[in-house]
This record gives sequence, structure tokens and C-alpha cells, in this order.
Amino acid sequence: MRKLSGHVSIAAGVAVVAALLTGAPASAASSSASAVPLTSAVPSAAASTRAGSHKILYPTRQSAAASRLRLGASAATSASGSGQLTYHGGVDNIGVTTGAPVVYLIFWGSQWGTSSTDPSSNLTFTGDSSGMAPRLQQLFKGIGTGNETWSGVMTQYCEGVAVGATSCPSGSLHVGYPTGGALAGVWYDSSAPAPSQATDHQIGVEALAGVVHFANTTAAQNRNAQYVVVSPTGTHPGGFNTTAGNFCAWHDYNGDTTLVGGAVASPYGDFAFTNLPYITDLGASCGANYVNGGAAGTLDGVTIVEGHEYAETVTDQNPSGGWWDAAGYENGDKCAWVGTGGTGGAQNITFGTAGTFAMQGSYSNDSSSCLVSHAVVVNGVLPNTITVTAPPAQSTAAGVAISPIAGSAVDSNVALTSFTWSGAGLPAGVTINSASGAISGTPTKVGTGMVTLTATDSTLATGSATFTWTVLGNTVTVTSPGNQSSPRGSAIATLTIHATDSNSAITAFTWSATGLPAGLALNSATGAITGTPTGSGTSSVAVRATDNVGSVGSVSFTWTVIGNTITVTSPGAQSSPGGSSIATRTILATDSNAAITAFTWSATGLPTGLSIGSATGIITGTPTKSGTYSVTVKATDSTGASGSVAFSWTITATSVTVTSPGTQTSTHGVPITPLTIHATDSNSAITTFTWSVSSTRPLPAGLTINSSTGVISGTPSTQGSFTVRITAKDLTGASTSVSFTWKVL
Repeated sequence: MRKLSGHVSIAAGVAVVAALLTGAPASAASSSASAVPLTSAVPSAAASTRAGSHKILYPTRQSAAASRLRLGASAATSASGSGQLTYHGGVDNIGVTTGAPVVYLIFWGSQWGTSSTDPSSNLTFTGDSSGMAPRLQQLFKGIGTGNETWSGVMTQYCEGVAVGATSCPSGSLHVGYPTGGALAGVWYDSSAPAPSQATDHQIGVEALAGVVHFANTTAAQNRNAQYVVVSPTGTHPGGFNTTAGNFCAWHDYNGDTTLVGGAVASPYGDFAFTNLPYITDLGASCGANYVNGGAAGTLDGVTIVEGHEYAETVTDQNPSGGWWDAAGYENGDKCAWVGTGGTGGAQNITFGTAGTFAMQGSYSNDSSSCLVSHAVVVNGVLPNTITVTAPPAQSTAAGVAISPIAGSAVDSNVALTSFTWSGAGLPAGVTINSASGAISGTPTKVGTGMVTLTATDSTLATGSATFTWTVLGNTVTVTSPGNQSSPRGSAIATLTIHATDSNSAITAFTWSATGLPAGLALNSATGAITGTPTGSGTSSVAVRATDNVGSVGSVSFTWTVIGNTITVTSPGAQSSPGGSSIATRTILATDSNAAITAFTWSATGLPTGLSIGSATGIITGTPTKSGTYSVTVKATDSTGASGSVAFSWTITATSVTVTSPGTQTSTHGVPITPLTIHATDSNSAITTFTWSVSSTRPLPAGLTINSSTGVISGTPSTQGSFTVRITAKDLTGASTSVSFTWKVL
């Protein structure tokens, strides 16, 4: 509906309703109502003359209900306003959108946050909590697709007829149909925050920035365009969601001198624009859940309101030169919030593959009612009918150029004999000539599919027909190399697999294999198998060759990897005296793969104190414990093969002799002269011992023995005669004790 110079709060709207119900003057009721910052303005009586403003407001649900009651609408689902729409002569020679309408979405302000894209290539924003942005993009991608007829209601209107006309004669310029989708561009203007409460002029300037951004710098480029300036949540563009101006959206054009802040000068011709606030900020007042319940209906108002503005813009592009009724209502206003379902109430509309959207109906003069569907009108006549005859089902060979084929088409307008052709589902490598419809090329992929031929005439009427197309594969024969056998750990001689194609022109293949022994690989371009086997055993190998059209051949064979045999030479039984460093023992091994001469060595059971070098096989060390040991030495090669040898190793025991120092006599309280106890070992190489004193025959109190040297020192502190027992132990654990008497006087 049209926004005028004044606004009335929802309280005033309720007062108007009450006055109408009680018979009291509406003006009196309004004057007594206090301003409440809730929802929308109610149109004043001046709306019928469209005086004072050109902006066309979309009312909130409360405002629309009050207006319908004031204007005497007979039923909840009947059209609002007064009578049929009439033409008003155009402004700057523009009355309606006569070409295919195009829509540019401008997301204004850095408050939208960080942008990214969803799987449908729609811009999304971190500051768009309700998901309004991608929903709008999908809406305009869908309008005009899938042969939808919601847009057909608008196409009955035209320009170039007399002021006051209610219908369009043959030959007049009708509203265009947005074939293929209305969305022409999306821009995120994040250069600065959008104003908290932008004026009408500022909104128009932002639309002009969009004109420049999209490079629509001629009047012709803007003739069928509309720019939707979408503001971020929490802002109040044009007074949205404020006491003074509660509405859902409005549309206008740049030259309107009544815009708050003034008209917007444009060197690029007139342009139409919409002020689309963040609709969900007003919830149910602007249509949330009007059609669908729960989460599915959160964005109902977004598509209902913007669909309303789109429909009004194409039929009244430069307000107020287009179509509106005696009460000032445009085609969308007359059907705003009139209920759901039926032929004209708000309901879900499917637009091609873009999705299903809650949309309101728009007013149809030729039925004097709100409609959500109408045949598309092209310059006063219904669309042409095109009958397409498809070629018969096709069966062609992959990789072989086809003989050109074509469908045929006949137009109900016999004067039209030329068409624009397209083909959906053509085999890869095959194309259609858009002017002649001739289909040619070389199929490159095997398979069967459905092809749809579509012919479009100069009025954009279309017709289609389908047929099947089977692309037959070639025969690929892979030559078996026979079963293979290779030693583990040695690089194999290159094995090249060969293949032929029934299409002799094809000599190159893409190769793949499964089951190759570990360490081997297949070159995908040449079919050559190379590498060094690292495991052992027999593998089942399958090699596939694929030609350039997807035909496949394969061959299977076995590949046995023979493990190496490692022989470790026994050093024979070994014997070494305990406590002495052994003479180096080097263990030797040979590999059945003569190229392998290095091994990793390990051993179990070596006498205590001995170890083996893991890289050399050399055993070194000093045995520290006597006994006979069962030793196993293992050699492992680089392929993991191993061999071992077992032998015994005897470490002979040693004996220790301790010399008695004889009876010792010391004086109580007088330091003794240090006494050294001496010992010898049967292994003359052992000259050091560990010394200790028996706990049951200890030294006199105050005396101690050095455990490393055997020296006894100290000052006796207790008188008496003591039997002392001293023990010497060598590094092999052999030990001997000696006892003697120590008297303290």
C-alpha cells in the first residue's frame, strides 16, 4: 500500500477499528489514543488520492486488518482496496516493467558480518541469524523457472494505454516474464556500517551505488531492473520498526521528490528500488509463520513481503505512474494479509528447482480477485505452443564421431519457424547447435541417459521432447603376463602389461592394479610394474586398463615373492673365565640373496655382562656370573628374513683366598693403626674385591672396614675380646671369609 505524509500507531489503528464498530468518529477515537511503539501505520483517507508521497508501503498485518475494515472488505479472503486497478499514464514514460524483470540484491552494511557461500552458491553472513539472505537469493533464482505461473498474474498489465484503462488491448507492451530466473546480481556492501535509521534518500543513494557496482550505467540497462536494498538486523531504514513508521517494506524510484531527504539524482536513468528491512525483526507482524508453522515458517514473511514488493514494482515501476485502484492500492496491497490457501490466499509456491516459498497472491483485473496463478500473457496473447519432435532413440559407439542428427519443432504461430535449441542430458562430448538444433560430436563416456531437446521461439515460448541415448563401450583386451615369481629384497625387472582396444585408434590406457606384492607399483600411464618386493608369499593380482571412453578390460595372475634364506655360522661351544674381558667373538651369516651382506643382529641367553653389536654381530664384554648359558644368535636381513644359530657358553667360576691378619690388640679410646686385609683371586686378572663384615661377628665398636680397599680403621670404644669375620667378594660373585680375634684393652 502507499505510504503518505502521516503515520498512525497501532493504538490509533485499533481506535479506528473500535470507532467503526461503535459508530464513533474515527478521528475522535484516533485523537484520544496515545502513541504506542508497536507496529504499523494505518493509511489515512488521503490514500485514495495518493497525495503527498510516492513511496508504496507494505502494511503490517494489524494495519492491513484495520484498513480492510475501514474500506468495508466483505470477507477475510476478499481483495482489499476499491475496485479494479487502473493505469495512470506512467512517470518519465515508464509505467510497468516491459522486459524480463531482473533483480539485484544489495546487502547493505558491515553489520551483516563475515560472508561465505552455501552449497547452492548463495552468499551467507555470520550476522544473519535468521538466514534471510540465502532465502532471498533462492527466491529470485526460482521466480521465472519451472514454468511457474505465479508471475503470470502480473503479465496481464501493460503500459501505453489510456489513463484509467482497466485492461490491455492486443499489441500493448505487457509486463515481462522473468524466464530462467529473476536474480541478476548480489552485492555485499561492507564498506561501512549501514545507518541505524537511514533516511529514504540514503536508501536511494545505496541503491544508486548498486547501479554503479553492477555497471548498469545506461537508462536501457535500468529499464527492467529493480534494486533491493536489504538492511541488517537491528536497524530502522526509513523508520522501520519505530513508532512513527511501522511497516514491513516499501518500493519507490529515485526521482520521487517526496523521499525523506530528497530525490536521488541519477546520470544512469531512472531506477526502481525497494527498502527491505530485516523482516524477521518484526516477527509475526510481518508474516512469520503466516503460512507454515514452527521453524519452517520463520522466513514466511521474508518471501511474502519481498514477493509483494517485486509484484508491485513490475506493475508500478515509477510510482505512481503504473497500476493502482481508487483507494491507492497496488496489485500486492489488494491481496496483503487476506488469509491463506485457495486461489488467492498466501500459500506455498514451488519455483522450479529453487524450492518452495510462502508467497501471497496479487490482484488480477481479468478475474477481479486475488490469484496465485495465471497464464503468462505476452503482448495481449497467451504464449505460443511449440511442438518438438525428438529423434529416435540413439545407440552409438564411444570414441567414434556420430553422424549429425536433429529434432524438429512446429510453432502454433506459423510465422515463427526459427528456434533457439538446447539439449539437456546429451552424452559427454556431444553438443547441440543452438541455432540449427543439429547434434554432433564424439561421445566420450559409456552409458545410457535421457536427453531433453528444448526449442524456444522469439516470444520465449518453449517446447520439449525426450529420447534415450545409449553410448556403447569398446572392448579392451589385456594380455596376461603369466604368473610371476620374484625373490624378496631384489628390484624386479620391469614388467609392462599390454592391452588392445576394439577401436584401433585408441592405443593409450589408464592403468590400475589391485593385489600387487608390497613394494611394487604400477605406472598408471604406461602399465609398467616396478619396485622391490618387501614381503613374501603369493598374491592374486588384477590389472585393469581403461580407455578414454571408460571401457575397461582386465587380467588376473599370481605373483609369488620368495623369501630369502639366511645361514648363520655357529662359533661352537664357548668357554670363558668369569671376571675377565672376553676375546671378541664375531658371528658370521650369509643370505640366499647374494646382494644382501648386511644384517641386523640380536641374541638371547648371553652370559651376564656380554652383548652383541646389532649392526656387526660382534660379541664383547666381561662375564660376571659363572655358569653354562644356552645362547641363540639371530641375523635378520632387509627383507625381514632371518636365520639363527644356538650354542653353549660356559663361564668358569673363580675362587677367592683371604689372608688372616692374626689376633689384633688395641687400646680402648686410642685410634688404631689402619689394618689392611689382603685377598687373592684364582683369576689373576681380578685384583679388586668388595669387602664386608659379618653382622654376627662384627668389628669392635668404633671400627669400620672400607668396602672397596679392605682397610680397617677407627677408635675402639668398647673393651673386650671380639671374634671378627671379614668377607671378600670378586666381581663374579665368588667370595671367601676369614675370622680372627680382636682384643680391646
